Amino acid sequence: MLEGGRVRRQVHSRPLERRGGFMEQSDFVHTGQKAGLVMAAFVTPSTLAPSLSKRTWQDQGIITGLATGTTYLMALTAQDVLDVIAGSAATWPIFPDSWSAARRRTVATLGCELAMAPLGLGLAAYLDRRGVSTPTDGVLRQGAWRMGATALSGSALIGATAGVRRLDRTVGAGGRLAALPLSIPVGLATSAVVERARRAGTEPGLGAADDVPTLRGLAAGGGVLAVLYGAAWGERWTAEQVRRLAPGQDLGAGLAWQVASHAVFLAGAGVAFNALWTRVMQRVEAVTTTVDPWMRAAPGVWTDPMVSGDPASLVPWESLGREGRRHAVTYVRPAPVATPPTLPDGSVPADLSIATVMGEPARAHPIQVFVGLDSAPTPSERVDLAIAEMDRTDAWSRSLLMLVSPTGTGYVNYVAIAAAQYLTRGDVASVTMQYSRRPSPLSLGKVRDAREQNRLLWLRIFQRVRAMSPDERPEVVLFGESLGAHTSQDVLLGWGTLGPQALGIDRALWIGTPGGSKWMHEVTGAPRLDVDPALVAVVNDHEQLMALGDEARARVRYVLLSHDNDGVTKFGLDLLNRRPAWLGPDRPLREEVPGRSPRGIPAGMRWRPVTTFFQTLIDMKNAQVPGAFAAWAHDYRADLPEFIRDVYDLQCSEEQMQSIQAAVRRREEFREGAFE
Repeated sequence: MLEGGRVRRQVHSRPLERRGGFMEQSDFVHTGQKAGLVMAAFVTPSTLAPSLSKRTWQDQGIITGLATGTTYLMALTAQDVLDVIAGSAATWPIFPDSWSAARRRTVATLGCELAMAPLGLGLAAYLDRRGVSTPTDGVLRQGAWRMGATALSGSALIGATAGVRRLDRTVGAGGRLAALPLSIPVGLATSAVVERARRAGTEPGLGAADDVPTLRGLAAGGGVLAVLYGAAWGERWTAEQVRRLAPGQDLGAGLAWQVASHAVFLAGAGVAFNALWTRVMQRVEAVTTTVDPWMRAAPGVWTDPMVSGDPASLVPWESLGREGRRHAVTYVRPAPVATPPTLPDGSVPADLSIATVMGEPARAHPIQVFVGLDSAPTPSERVDLAIAEMDRTDAWSRSLLMLVSPTGTGYVNYVAIAAAQYLTRGDVASVTMQYSRRPSPLSLGKVRDAREQNRLLWLRIFQRVRAMSPDERPEVVLFGESLGAHTSQDVLLGWGTLGPQALGIDRALWIGTPGGSKWMHEVTGAPRLDVDPALVAVVNDHEQLMALGDEARARVRYVLLSHDNDGVTKFGLDLLNRRPAWLGPDRPLREEVPGRSPRGIPAGMRWRPVTTFFQTLIDMKNAQVPGAFAAWAHDYRADLPEFIRDVYDLQCSEEQMQSIQAAVRRREEFREGAFE
């Protein structure tokens, strides 16, 4: 590569020379850094494109820093591969004998890059058209694009350097122009040309990016890169010092010592990270088992014999965990309480009983079975305890049996449970089993345990329900939110829509299903013999469910409520290797719906493997930030009353629905004031 008035891809006439007592390669290895800078500069503007949600300048800094840093490292690796190929090609007899080694190397490098650019980019385009359907295709497409884009960057840099050298000679600048660094300007210029060509085509342009904090975000991104570079420099310097300690002058021994240093550094970092992770998880789990001070006297006062954790329950109050205890005290009362307990602040809760909200007497007392992770030592024993608790409360006598898979901490959506209790007039039993004490993002390693625990419980329940007289059997429905949706869907994996039918599940509602749920992709992807697409609906809001029409809606049994701007439902490792359908040509256009989470995907958001991965990661984080009671991103509380009614086929008047919506909003205000 030509830069600064001299050949940078040159290898010294002596392939190896003695420096500091060991053999070392020439400065040629630094050419990859220039190609890496071109690629990093090329992707920088794209990191400022809008995504699913607004972001702060700190968020923008993380996206820009990580995306450009990762791109730099990938380009550096790709350029190293090209350099190795060029080094081998420079020895071929096709070059005139009169050429110097430096000239051979320069021409060979340029030839490799000019050949690899169309080859790599062409292969990537072919795979895009054919469809990237497997992980292998994704890796192949990613590798082809990286090699082609890096080769194109190197060629552009060589061309720009040659042009500047010619200009320098023409104007007589004496090498001052040729000494200017060109990597970043070439990358930015190439990005501008590509973006202009893209806007002139059929794809949507970047559009307005008013919500993107450009200047401060770029500054923060530079800070992230500085930290990453500092850590990499420290590790590289340490490895170099270790290499100098290698006995003898053998290059192989020196490299072996250097590789060993890298391994020791990584191992040490792994040990430190593991220790830190363990400590953090212990602290997180300690928080999720703490008792809200005013709830120490709750058993028998705020609970009921029909609720787990009550003195009459088989499940000890202390074993429920924080979320289980909160769940136990927030059941909907069937009728007004004669002497309601007083809150710690001296206030008395409003009367939001079933009789008051629905304007008619309750049919039964709602049942809430909850088994905590500490309620029994093994999954099998926890399932036995749940069945015993259902027998104690006679949950089998309720007309609706609601199987709930909670989030990572054991949280059960209060609005979903309350809405079901109102709509059934108390004739419902909910059953929940905790599988983790950690927040959902930290509980991904618990999915398998949750799946097996849920499967065992549901099979036991199916066995009992099947043994009942047909006219006495309850309707069995599922509910899952976020990781709870993932863990409940995992039980059905490999069975398509036959899975819930085989387990006796009549209906299901999942909200905020994570993008990593394989069953979700199973029933919404390519046609399968075990999937009846008429049974499944994926919607952003209630109006979309209604728009299906009476006939289609009557057939739907399993509904996935997923807001289009919910990063949790979009994020996945596959973003690194393949374009998701929601960013494809048929993606829905952005549309504001009053009172609902907005539909569609921003026009300026396109799939850029590394950048989209980090953008959606930040979108996932921002989607889970607590906010006002509204349908937005990963908050589905305001959607739930209507969905619980329609998905579970429950009945109420429009006046009663309005009363339920007002009641659950007030209950959430009470909950936030009492627990947060």
